[in-house]
Amino acid sequence: LKTMGEHCHVYRRRWVMLCLFALCSCANATHWIQYSIIANVCMYYYDVSALYINWTSMIYMAVYVPLVFPASWILERQGLRVSVILGAALMCVGAWIKVFTAQPDRFALTFLGQLIVGVAQMFTLGVPSRLAAIWFPQHQVSTACAIGVFGNQLGIAIGFLVPPAVVDDIKDKEVIGKQLYMLYFGLALAASIVLLLLVLLFQARPPLPPSMAQLIALKKAGEGDGGHYLSSIQQLLQNRDFSLLLVSFGFNIGVFYAYSTLLNQELVSFPEGFQHAGRVGLTLVMGGVIGSVVWGVVLDKTHMYKETTVGIYIMAVLGMLGYTFALYSQHLVLVYATSAFLGFFMNGYLTVGYEFGAELTFPHAETTTSGLLNAVAELCGVASVLGAGAILESYGSTFTNLVLTVILAMGLVLSMPISKTKLRRLAASKVRPEENHLHFFQE
Repeated sequence: LKTMGEHCHVYRRRWVMLCLFALCSCANATHWIQYSIIANVCMYYYDVSALYINWTSMIYMAVYVPLVFPASWILERQGLRVSVILGAALMCVGAWIKVFTAQPDRFALTFLGQLIVGVAQMFTLGVPSRLAAIWFPQHQVSTACAIGVFGNQLGIAIGFLVPPAVVDDIKDKEVIGKQLYMLYFGLALAASIVLLLLVLLFQARPPLPPSMAQLIALKKAGEGDGGHYLSSIQQLLQNRDFSLLLVSFGFNIGVFYAYSTLLNQELVSFPEGFQHAGRVGLTLVMGGVIGSVVWGVVLDKTHMYKETTVGIYIMAVLGMLGYTFALYSQHLVLVYATSAFLGFFMNGYLTVGYEFGAELTFPHAETTTSGLLNAVAELCGVASVLGAGAILESYGSTFTNLVLTVILAMGLVLSMPISKTKLRRLAASKVRPEENHLHFFQE
């Protein structure tokens, strides 16, 4: 047992690394929807149109597409610690810039802060599947990935809940300014605490790999050349099953982005719609939080990636139809119920998409796989928000949500031809250690 290549080891500290990352992802995701969920107040305070407020959400998606590959390269080459701490540091910078923008004439500056926080998420969004593979044994990778995604979902939930609770729907700019300052300062303080914890405690990888699959991936990475990253992307895009997953994943996440960004504008006509928008969004995301963990455990127990994907997609389409009907009927209880149902499946699909992608593309780095998935998702997100926003303004919420339902149905159709047997990472993990003169033990 003299070299890393001779044995595997599972470390208890893996749970600390996972929780630290989830905390970082949560802190970043809280910023994403903070303006859109109080859109009417921000439009009044900063004297801008709905499109400008929508862009505070879309900027997260727009910056991801051109910068995802450099960010993925940093994650793959420099490791988890460098990437995650870099993302947390940028988040801190953006958050503290926003602290000084609680003035009606400083929308451009607050948008700059949001832009920097959006850039920061590139260094963390693709981490869950990578961290799970690097730190966790095969029978826990999907659950670990789900917990990593849980951090992001929890942050979005906080972003739905806190801004409407801190900022009132009033017409007094002086009071709104003070409330926005409290909101910005609280988020900046949280970001600073997270950065400090990461610098002190977060580690790039364990001394020894936790699984046969990771050991094989490390050996193949060590045999690669300087062009490995670009050739890996090319090979992934030529993979038929992964290409289908790319588009279906993008459609699902694009619909979620449109739903979240436009929620305030869809519910503002309801009595107390300002408060309900945050609560409905919270309900959807908490459904997704539960779904992410449930589906992660299901995948670890069954390894039925294709069947789970199709089943989730069918229920997401039905959930979107139900939400459309509930909103049309102006029945708030139904709006909450269908949002929870929709979130459980539509948001829960995040974990499944990341893990299915890793299975279809092994031994390519999870960083590259998740980077491509997220890039397509962000492109679909920008298109969905812009398109749905224009439709909402011209034709109302019912037609808008029917269009989003059709997009989900298209994603379902694209999921059906994906192979259910090409689970390469699972096959690699089934190689018996003694067949390769390897040793495996747990701390």
